[in-house]
Amino acid sequence: MKSKTKKASYFLLAMSGLVLAACQNDSSDGDMSGTYQGTGEGYQGDIITEVTVEDGKIKTIEVIESEETKDLAEPAFENLSEMMIATNSADVDVVTGATGSSNGYIEAVKDALESNEVVLAKGDQSASVSSELEDEYEYDVVVVGAGGAGYAAAIEAAEQGFSVTMLEKLPVTGGNTLISGGEMNAPNTWVQEELGIEGDSPEVFYEDTMEGGNYEGQEEMVRIMTDKALESAEWLRDDIEVEFEDQLFQFGGHSFQRALIPKGHTGGELIKKLDAKAKELGVEIYTETSAEDLITNDDNEVVGVLATNKEKEITFNANEGVVLTTGGFGANLEMRQEYNQEYDDRYQTTNSPGAEGQGIVMAQKVGAAVDNMEFIQTYPVSNPETGAISLLADTRFDGAALINQEGQRFVEELERRDVISEAIIEQTGGYTYQIWDHKLGEETGNLTAHAGELEKLQEQELIYVADTLEEGAEYWDIPLEQFMETIEMINEYAETGEDLDYNHRAGLAPIKEAPFYLQKAVPSVHHTMGGLVINEKTEVIDEDGNPIKNLYAAGELTGVIQGANRLGGNAITDIITFGRIAGKTIGQD
Repeated sequence: MKSKTKKASYFLLAMSGLVLAACQNDSSDGDMSGTYQGTGEGYQGDIITEVTVEDGKIKTIEVIESEETKDLAEPAFENLSEMMIATNSADVDVVTGATGSSNGYIEAVKDALESNEVVLAKGDQSASVSSELEDEYEYDVVVVGAGGAGYAAAIEAAEQGFSVTMLEKLPVTGGNTLISGGEMNAPNTWVQEELGIEGDSPEVFYEDTMEGGNYEGQEEMVRIMTDKALESAEWLRDDIEVEFEDQLFQFGGHSFQRALIPKGHTGGELIKKLDAKAKELGVEIYTETSAEDLITNDDNEVVGVLATNKEKEITFNANEGVVLTTGGFGANLEMRQEYNQEYDDRYQTTNSPGAEGQGIVMAQKVGAAVDNMEFIQTYPVSNPETGAISLLADTRFDGAALINQEGQRFVEELERRDVISEAIIEQTGGYTYQIWDHKLGEETGNLTAHAGELEKLQEQELIYVADTLEEGAEYWDIPLEQFMETIEMINEYAETGEDLDYNHRAGLAPIKEAPFYLQKAVPSVHHTMGGLVINEKTEVIDEDGNPIKNLYAAGELTGVIQGANRLGGNAITDIITFGRIAGKTIGQD
């Protein structure tokens, strides 16, 4: 069925520099038939398409070259192709969730037509792609949201023998997990053992998390997360077959290096493996299917979900229960301002466009309680143009430095995200520069893992790769004398291992080997700590303190775990741990 997730069939050929000649034939009535090639600028680089036209009508569109993230871009390309063929026009809306890739694809198709002066027959601009879904479906378990928490819940429910479906409103699964770095905190892991890191424990992890959240998290829920973190990590490694690197990050606020890093340094590794496991177990996934309301019976027990797919209303009955895993509301400006007016349109967001608080609102309609809604976190090192989190700048966790426009350090680089973000906002221009040298970039693998982001940042003129430090300072108009004094001090602290200015807890890295990387960055809304109140079984609690029958929740839409601030690397631990609990608990009453 077309509405279920599938991979589009594209000829992704490595044809660098190869130009295909268009086979153009004019029909007697002036319409043009043939195959035409065009180029557009996507998020990661050029997208090249071939458009086949017959008698003035678009018949096929194929992508022959693309550097876009495959899992994100291909569903968007398929969606756009369907709309262009249906309307016989390249004037279509971008696909939510893949804006940069969509714009590049549309530009490539338009280029193919316009550069060859192709005249299309008049199409029906009101045409649409209709839903192929039935009016009603029945499953044991309905999971709303197909990110990391949703997959964990769906897999565990399917392992129980339940029929399971996942509803995802975007054309691609993965949510914030897919576009994250995918790092996951856990104490006493096999990587800590390999690296000789001693002294970490669930108790230390618990204390770090409680302190990092200003003790606003519920103690028993935080304890569950930190106690089960290693088990969750081993489940990903052994059952889901996620591959992890043999290195660790130490995010701000943590006492030890404990953040596992997935292969490729992105959440794509997690989602790819979780998706494969879910499908192996028979979990059915409906994309572009937006959950609108929970269905309840006369006793206010949740019995299903009302959703829409391409404007068609569909009922998904749930015999055992519904699990909400729709994420937070970082991408919902109106909802952010409702709970905290500080986070207005001055802030962009690192979040998936699907993070609009939909699950929270749905649950509130049936009486669910919420907590900590005012606590909203920014990620300190993000793209000033798009708001996207910078994974290239993960060198900060290995000793890269932050400086201001005056060429001075102003905060410990491994402080909590909220502390660093507030410090950046207070600097001239409200931005920072992160600086590191080529040796650190090579040692961490970041330059290779995030080569696409580096290229894009260079195109946006948001990073400068300098052959000399003096050249870098001149490019960003940083006072040279103060800049060089700061670099000298950083190198001294790196050598001695003692940061006399800000007490860097893991040690600064030297900045000595060219080329040097100077990246401009700003804070961007990253995580909403508030959400639904749940108990240790992940049951959603109503305003009277009672569980809502057959309704469960896990992940960022819950509000009792992270407190006032989430420490980096805790999100994946949270979503996998409580997603699994939801999948195991459902149907057990």
